[in-house]
Amino acid sequence: MTARQPAAAPGPGRFRRVAAGLREFYHAPYRRTLARARQEEDDLFLMVVLAEALGVPNPASYYTIELLPAVYDRVHDWHRRMGLDRSPLEGYSCC
Repeated sequence: MTARQPAAAPGPGRFRRVAAGLREFYHAPYRRTLARARQEEDDLFLMVVLAEALGVPNPASYYTIELLPAVYDRVHDWHRRMGLDRSPLEGYSCC
């Protein structure tokens, strides 16, 4: 008769896979809701940064003017989501 060898303890890779599976199980139902909330926050951020260019007084324009070059590439998608046919910024035509 042969003696049974004890089962090997699960390695750290197995625990990571189980943790990833559990994370996916709990996050999957809320993925769309979280993506929509993030998109709304991004739209609000763009509105704050572009407020001066849109003609809305912005008390923080001194700080947000530095962010304009970083958001110019997202202006097209933003104005399409807001229902505007063309870019509302003077001198910046993306369509």
